Amino acid sequence: MKFLLITLITHVPDPVTGESASTTDRLREVVDNAVLAEELGFDGYGVGERHERPFISSSPPVVLSHIAARTSTIRLFTAVTTLSLLDPVRAYEDYATLDHLSGGRLELIIGKGNGAAQRDLFDVTPEDQWDRNIESYELFRRLWREEKVTWSGRFRPPLVNAEVWPRPLQRPVRVWHGSATSERSVDLAAKWGDPIFSANVTNPIEPYAALIRHYRERWAHYGHDPAAAVVGAGTAGFYAARTSQEALRTFRPLFEARLALQTRMGLEPVFPTLEDFVERSSALIGSPQQIIDKVHRYHERFGHQVTHLQADRAGLTADQHRETLELFQSDIAPALRRDLPGPRQLASCP
Repeated sequence: MKFLLITLITHVPDPVTGESASTTDRLREVVDNAVLAEELGFDGYGVGERHERPFISSSPPVVLSHIAARTSTIRLFTAVTTLSLLDPVRAYEDYATLDHLSGGRLELIIGKGNGAAQRDLFDVTPEDQWDRNIESYELFRRLWREEKVTWSGRFRPPLVNAEVWPRPLQRPVRVWHGSATSERSVDLAAKWGDPIFSANVTNPIEPYAALIRHYRERWAHYGHDPAAAVVGAGTAGFYAARTSQEALRTFRPLFEARLALQTRMGLEPVFPTLEDFVERSSALIGSPQQIIDKVHRYHERFGHQVTHLQADRAGLTADQHRETLELFQSDIAPALRRDLPGPRQLASCP
């Protein structure tokens, strides 16, 4: 199994202390966490894309370019590139450039995105966002593969024998399809033989397992080898300690702060207690053996080969954050890499 750290670059007060970092410091923390991820041996680091509060991840190519300059081996992911909002030609140019600057370390996770504010910002409606995502991706994938493209669609001007530069270093970059609940997203991935990344964050396991099962069914429907399907899955939280008691004690104030925020926003919590959150969500909180066992349980339902953990401290001190990631790499990752299959490598596919 392979392991990523992913951040959506939320910009909110520390859930425990209430202190707020400046925008500059928050962005620097994201880059420093990527350097730490490489130092500790994680396989990839992902940066989200959002265009509304409380996120400051509106320009992932810029952030990832800075990370590329500070690192040398770790794979660089988007999580997700919101193609329903973007001109696919401009997005291609940005990411093809980044692919060169990173030495061919780029992987893209694409999706339609969500949130009314960012739809309004880009004049995208709930009715057309899925069609935009599909159309944009089908042009986007051709741009990675073809020297000259002739194309027409509904949402951008046509292209006639168009050359788009630079050509990428990887031929082509691997594109994953990120989805929380959408069968349309996983069907698009299955059609083109692409991997998927299940959000696997908000709810218990059942809806995500059903979506992955649908992906595998559609993958076979489109004539692909079932053994070639690649699935990634997220986690709702992470904190490992030597004992379960220590893990719960440290994570409890973080969970209670999250619960209080949901209450202020008028949201009904899916997991009303920390114990319920640990038991029924995808969160990996506990001793190393408890976390290993839980990943195995999820793997039985998902058959996934890649897992992501939260990259941000999210209320932990810097020392706690480093210590728990070190424990993951020393006591958890080796067992999971040994026991569970992973993709041959996190690198571009033909």
